[in-house]
Amino acid sequence: MNDSPAYRERKAFFDRLLTVYGRKPVLEVLQNTALQCHALHLADSNRDQGIVRDIRALAERRGVEVRLHDRQALSRISRNGRQDQGVAIDVLCPAFQRAEHAVPDLPANARLLALDGISNPQNLGMIIRSAAAGDVDGILYARRGNAALGPLVIKASAGTLYRAPLLLCDALPDMLRQCRSAGMEVCTLSATATESLFDFRPQGGCVYVLGNETDGVSSAAQDTASRGLSIPMRNGVESLNVAVTASLIAYAGRIQG
Repeated sequence: MNDSPAYRERKAFFDRLLTVYGRKPVLEVLQNTALQCHALHLADSNRDQGIVRDIRALAERRGVEVRLHDRQALSRISRNGRQDQGVAIDVLCPAFQRAEHAVPDLPANARLLALDGISNPQNLGMIIRSAAAGDVDGILYARRGNAALGPLVIKASAGTLYRAPLLLCDALPDMLRQCRSAGMEVCTLSATATESLFDFRPQGGCVYVLGNETDGVSSAAQDTASRGLSIPMRNGVESLNVAVTASLIAYAGRIQG
């Protein structure tokens, strides 16, 4: 059965929501009037004093709906009951999309970063910041295997996560295969590849796969690749931090173009 247009529109709206948890991060969200907030979630066990009182007052002043929950329900919303401190908020991130819906509408020369098991929140945040600043049209992000989009990622991204073009998917290898089917090249970064990132001139759309900090690109993602690229190294250096690699990719397009 086909989903109704109203259902698809509602689902797309909720795909663009990012739930931020923790008292200080939530307060910072509410203090940033450039961010559109959907709903504030509070544990009904919170005492209405101090920062919780400030959060609630600021939400009410901004017209953000306040919802009370028991602790178990709030833990399901925040997905981190140990660290949510009884507070979470839904932020609308307008550039978030489901990857399977976004890929067919990308420009013919689109450049994507694909995150394959980036488990360090600081690295993930810095990658997002570089991608948002550079020549990257989308960031393929699978919730499975990558660090969660929590306060550490937001901080490391310097807040750019809220406006970054995140393309959400369930399993990265499946999405990479869809990109190949759409005519895009899928490139992995490897020290053993003979072609330099800076010499490569894509003839159309291209996805650059960034692998795990320790193990590199997974075999499942590697199997979808059409090309391997390397970054030239000197002085016996074998590899770069994955966030640094992302920065080089984000700006290599200006050389390649």
